[in-house]
Amino acid sequence: MAEIPFKVDGEVVAALRNAVRDCSERGLSYASKWAAELLCSLPPSVRRPETAPVAQTTFHTSTPARSRSPRPSISFAAQTPAPLATEPTNAFVSVAHQPYASMLQGQTPDVRQREAEWEAEDADHIAMAKTFMDSKEYLRVIHWLRPCRSAKATFLRVYSQFLESEKNALREWYKLENTREQPAEPVNTALHDLLELVTDATDPWLLFLKSLFLCRMSRRTSAMESAVLSIAQYPWNWSTWAALGDCLSDGDELSSILPLLPLPSNHPLVMMFQVKTLNSLNSPSDNELGLCDRLLSDEYFPRSMWIMALRGNVLYYLHDFTSAEAQFRKILAIDSCRVEDIDILSNILYVSENSNALSKLAHDYLAIDKDRPEICCIIGNYYSLRADHDKAVKYFRRATQLDRTYLAAWTLMGHEYVEMKNSHAAIEAYRKAVDVNRKDYRAWYGLAQAYELLGMHQYALYYYQHATALRPYDVRIWQAQGMCYEEMGRLREAAECLRRALIGADPQETTIHLKLAKLHYDLDEYAEAAAYHRRIVEVCRSAQKPIQEWSKSAVYVARYHILHGGGDLALARQYLEWVAVSNAEEVTQANELLRRHLPVAAMRQQQQQSAANAQGRAASEGPSAA
Repeated sequence: MAEIPFKVDGEVVAALRNAVRDCSERGLSYASKWAAELLCSLPPSVRRPETAPVAQTTFHTSTPARSRSPRPSISFAAQTPAPLATEPTNAFVSVAHQPYASMLQGQTPDVRQREAEWEAEDADHIAMAKTFMDSKEYLRVIHWLRPCRSAKATFLRVYSQFLESEKNALREWYKLENTREQPAEPVNTALHDLLELVTDATDPWLLFLKSLFLCRMSRRTSAMESAVLSIAQYPWNWSTWAALGDCLSDGDELSSILPLLPLPSNHPLVMMFQVKTLNSLNSPSDNELGLCDRLLSDEYFPRSMWIMALRGNVLYYLHDFTSAEAQFRKILAIDSCRVEDIDILSNILYVSENSNALSKLAHDYLAIDKDRPEICCIIGNYYSLRADHDKAVKYFRRATQLDRTYLAAWTLMGHEYVEMKNSHAAIEAYRKAVDVNRKDYRAWYGLAQAYELLGMHQYALYYYQHATALRPYDVRIWQAQGMCYEEMGRLREAAECLRRALIGADPQETTIHLKLAKLHYDLDEYAEAAAYHRRIVEVCRSAQKPIQEWSKSAVYVARYHILHGGGDLALARQYLEWVAVSNAEEVTQANELLRRHLPVAAMRQQQQQSAANAQGRAASEGPSAA
């Protein structure tokens, strides 16, 4: 079935306006800001009030749930589920059989009327509670909303209970800092009680809370079901999409959940979710870059800084640092005070060793807000580039104090300790990063490198394997793992790792081929070694590299065919003649092989051929003579 074209219209504008208001009224500031930025990225002609009809209800779904046949999907509108034979064998398919599907058809007028009356009765208490929430007085929110009956009041009360319990858990966690009793992360013991409050929820906002609690309790499948049900009713709450993304551990799980979303594949929310999730997994591809370009087209959100930042992150993870920097510069030209993702730009400037630009960036943002973790990260990168590692650690640590979950600061702090040869402190920082997010390969890779510095190769190997599981096509990690195996004397496993590295390597790459050739030579596998050396010669000649870069490989291939039974003397002669007329160090070896060993090998080969011909004639004449 052909994909139905999508274009941002007045209905989407109305849905975004509702999302700004609805999320703000419920204290979801991140989702409200996201919707507001997305709305203002649209041209004024699209945002004109007359082109954006007001939604009829608070929970209006701007885009109706549509099946993307023939791909498997969950129907949230059908009265009866599809036959089992046509449903995908996936853990998430249980969503389709939940009784909530019929409720999504629309609540009865009596239920809607009752909810509207309750919300009207609670309006003043809700308004007061929202002011308390803005002041972070969560206990007062809980107290004043306890007698209220509306879904909005219930959301504010339960969400405030969650935020208060999170604050208490974090306080208790910090009391145990630098002790053996401190757990890997704060333990919120109130989650089970909070989940009981929303177990039977049907309101989309309460379903979001249910998904959030289940995700925090590591009940990922149930959390995903609740998130998808919430999205089906109210798709423009980005906090729900973020909760759904937190439940996914790799790209395969993302591929499994995408067909089950109650929105078409070309809906902007689905595309944003896909790109954002793969960015968080550090594994976007050119496909995600194409999705970003599509989202920035005139049919969607051509001036969205949030989507531009998504695109900059994709380019960063694809190691296209020049294009990534240009993308972030474009964002700064629109809004020079935007702090989100600015630490990625500082990483790019650090990698490209652009100290002047990094210094200016640090100076400009320090004047904006010195107590934002992203800005502390910029300053840390600046000092790191100046090789002032002590000050760099100070600012990275400050970033983690401002936000314990700020993964980049923990990882960068570990890098600084590695530079300072303080492996034990580096390991501690990397472990904190893993505790924050086990899906980030950089912390696992850092742990492996730190243990390798300590000579603990078995530990290093364990962490390299975690990193390669998260980044199966990362050439650098496979190379490091291969070197670790080589240090342990396990040459065959080292060769296997390097062969895996070749899958994602540049076709013109020669360093890995050279290492593979050496490993096979050490394993007395001369034919395999010669094959890799021959590949080096072919790549270097096609790239017109000087003969000094491939003369050793050419001589090795020739020696294999002359002395070790390869037998291709014509190829050996050709390689040796190329080297013999050059100014490479191997000229003497090439001339000696040409003068002394090649004639002997040719004579031996001729004798063997003659003997083989004679045996063939005797075998063919014997039976006829008898």
